[in-house]
Amino acid sequence: MPTATCYKKIMHFITALLLGSIQISYAQPTEQFIKVIVAPDHADWVYKTGEKVKFNISVLQNGNTLKNVAIKYEIGPEKMDPLKKDSLVLASGTLTTDGGTMKEPGFLRCIATATINNKTYRGLGTAAFDAQQIQPAIANPADFLSYWEQAKAELATVPLDARMTLLPERCTEKVNVYHVNLQNFRPGTRLYGILCVPKKEGKYPAILKVPGAGARPYAGDIANAEKGLITFEIGIHGVPVNMDASVYSNLITGALAGYWNSNLDDKDRYYYKRVYLGCVRANDFIVQLPQYDGINLGVTGGSQGGALSIITAALDSRVKFLACFYPALSDLTGYLKGRAGGWPHLFNKANLAFNNKKDKIEAAAYYDVVNFARLVKVPGMYSWGFNDETCPPTSMYAAYNMITAPKELFLAQETGHWTYPEQTEKLTNWLVSKLKSP
Repeated sequence: MPTATCYKKIMHFITALLLGSIQISYAQPTEQFIKVIVAPDHADWVYKTGEKVKFNISVLQNGNTLKNVAIKYEIGPEKMDPLKKDSLVLASGTLTTDGGTMKEPGFLRCIATATINNKTYRGLGTAAFDAQQIQPAIANPADFLSYWEQAKAELATVPLDARMTLLPERCTEKVNVYHVNLQNFRPGTRLYGILCVPKKEGKYPAILKVPGAGARPYAGDIANAEKGLITFEIGIHGVPVNMDASVYSNLITGALAGYWNSNLDDKDRYYYKRVYLGCVRANDFIVQLPQYDGINLGVTGGSQGGALSIITAALDSRVKFLACFYPALSDLTGYLKGRAGGWPHLFNKANLAFNNKKDKIEAAAYYDVVNFARLVKVPGMYSWGFNDETCPPTSMYAAYNMITAPKELFLAQETGHWTYPEQTEKLTNWLVSKLKSP
């Protein structure tokens, strides 16, 4: 039998692995031996509608261009069929091609591939055309606000029934860590998360950390708790968040497969209703903690979590600041208007036959980030890139452009569905400084 000291070391190691696995989803992709670099010819990748763009394509190895490489490239609006295709050999290893223009605000993308030694390498670059003028495609239901006000009123009648379990193996010198479960939007439904609270007696601001898509264990945001904040990192699926990783893998390929489509034909039963209300319920728990300062509450997340950060700020006036990375669930019906829609791409070609129905289109409008963005009243910082193929920038700008509250966008143009450390540092430091300001 291992000693208590040995057991604690093992658990710290496991926790470190969990932290590492969680951070991977926000990390830069693995470097490739050969790189296909695609970039619009404006340094900021930004153009006016009607202005022509040229795309520069290079194939590099060890930082130098590879000569006589066969490539294929295609150019067109993001996520749409290409308008131009070509195959040729790059004698010098570089090419500048005319990409054309866009007559309406949006994004034009060039994707290039090179096959070398039977391995295919891929790169892309995306030009923005008057992105600040992109308007939503999604409808805004007349009763959108009253619908969610009624849902919150019903939530308020459900007892919190909070249960906290200390996790000694995860606690640090400065922070206590708990596995928490609460009653969610309906009696008997549960919400789980990892709570981190500074040990030192006092009153602290708080951060709600909302999750990206999928299912996984969570380690909790200990780093920010050690800076003097309460942090609560939640899951959305009503299962404990401290189980073995294999449990979540089995769930996401089994019972939770395609959960974003579940009951889309009925806005009252759609899967995300429990999720959105669960974020408000998580705040119900935070604000009743004796260590909470009673004033300063922020929310942050990326992808699905980016969507949930905007939605939570819109639904819950207790939220004072939000930090959002590449929000999903934005302008979902864009595909029905001939342009990119947001993840989970409910109405793209692959899903059109299944979801292109009146009741599903109408229900989607009650869950689209665009319509929550209209309601945001608190300052926010946002970050994404133009090369995101999971959350297309057209969809994200459709939501961002609806926000009238103070906002700042930190662009990292070449990033896809990932972040540079500088993005994470900037938004985290902004949120922490706002919450801790006198």
